Formats: sequence, structure tokens, C-alpha cells
Amino acid sequence: MPYITIESGALSDEQKEELIRRLTETASAIMNVPQEFFVTTIKEVPDKNFGIGGKTIDQVKAEYLKKHP
Repeated sequence: MPYITIESGALSDEQKEELIRRLTETASAIMNVPQEFFVTTIKEVPDKNFGIGGKTIDQVKAEYLKKHP
């Protein structure tokens, strides 16, 4: 049984539903395995628990928004 797991920041219910649907459809087509066999989980991690380049994601987002209003 294929297992798909995604780690991300906060997502809306609509985003989660679309992500699960589209990942399952795509993986099913590529792997030639029925969609019903796939398990998908989403692990939401707060932006303060992610880091890029020595900064938390919330810091990176804030800096980005200052440069790209």
C-alpha cells in the first residue's frame, strides 16, 4: 500500500483536500496502482519550527514581504 506524506506549514481544509486528491491521482497514474490503495497524511508544522538559512520561516516570510509588497 503506497504511503504519501507531506510536511508543510499551515494549510486550509480546501488546500489539504486538493493536495491529497491531486497527489493521489498523480501517483496512481505514474505507479499504475489504484487510488484506493494510497494512504496520504499531512503533517502541519508551525513556521517557527521550520528554518532556512539560519532563520525561521516566519522571519523569511516577513523579509520577503518587505521586499515584495
